[in-house]
Amino acid sequence: MERARRRQRELVKPPGSLGRLEEIAIRVAGMTGEERTHAERKLVLIFAADHGVTVEGVSAYPSAVTAQMVHAFAAGTAAVSVLARHAGAEIVVVDVGVASPLASDLPIEHRKVRWGTRSFMDGPAMRRAEAVTAMHAGMAVVDARRADGIDLLALGEMGIGNTTAAAAVTAALLDLDPERVVGPGTGLDEVGVARKHAVITRALAANYPDACDAIGVLAAVGGLEIAALTGAMIRAAAARIPIVLDGFITGSAALAAARLAPGLAPYLIAAHRSPEPGHEPILAALGLRPLVELDMRLGEASGAVLAFGIIDAALAIHNTMGTFTESGVSEPVGRATAGSTHQPAIS
Repeated sequence: MERARRRQRELVKPPGSLGRLEEIAIRVAGMTGEERTHAERKLVLIFAADHGVTVEGVSAYPSAVTAQMVHAFAAGTAAVSVLARHAGAEIVVVDVGVASPLASDLPIEHRKVRWGTRSFMDGPAMRRAEAVTAMHAGMAVVDARRADGIDLLALGEMGIGNTTAAAAVTAALLDLDPERVVGPGTGLDEVGVARKHAVITRALAANYPDACDAIGVLAAVGGLEIAALTGAMIRAAAARIPIVLDGFITGSAALAAARLAPGLAPYLIAAHRSPEPGHEPILAALGLRPLVELDMRLGEASGAVLAFGIIDAALAIHNTMGTFTESGVSEPVGRATAGSTHQPAIS
């Protein structure tokens, strides 16, 4: 990061004039351990699973949509499919808990742990061992793709009902009243949001998850895809792969991952800020500042893939922009003797 800072001071521009693009390049240098990093190989991992809590009326869409969207990803017709093609990124969809049968020849990763979670209204969503198995599935997918190289990893999810699980996980890990983290998800009205709040409040009282036990929280009120995301993040950070988070759901998984691996947060890039109220406290807890705010709340890694272009631009500037000497441009007055003290902020 120090070498990257020095290079930024040498580029033919006033120090700090490219704002957060400079910060991105410096942070990615720290993540990878390379002063100049290229992002040619971009991977998008989407973990899919169903949630038993949907029987409590917490979603505007039926659970069948989870499997239907997995087919849309495989066919390349979903929003994230379009964005990934535009960004030159590969998508891998992983079934870790879809409740509907998926054909074995569907071009996805088949790593089903169980056929969806149970409703966590009066008991845990899954057994602790199942949460751990889902985490291992996320790790295994990252490991399988590392041989081909991963320069940037975007993480996303698909699972009807998962904003309810994410809100419960966030409330438990951050010790917040559910009212602070519950939002409309896929489009609930005020009555629906109130119902979701009541469900999460009852679930937390029934399961009493321990904020110091992230795996226990995932098992009690989480989801299989959230657990898989947690494992994928831990493995990617250990491999020094920059991780681009999507929105609220991936944020809740990042909270759990950071509890399990306290050195993980510096490897995370927050793509955007979701309108879901629970996303803001997650970003604050992780010390992350999102790159954009476009009122996106689709999930699927759509916001994370959109951020690829910004990260690409930051790295291209850092790697290929000319220095004052190379460009024959006069340096700032006094720089030759005093030097620059500019230090781009790292958030």
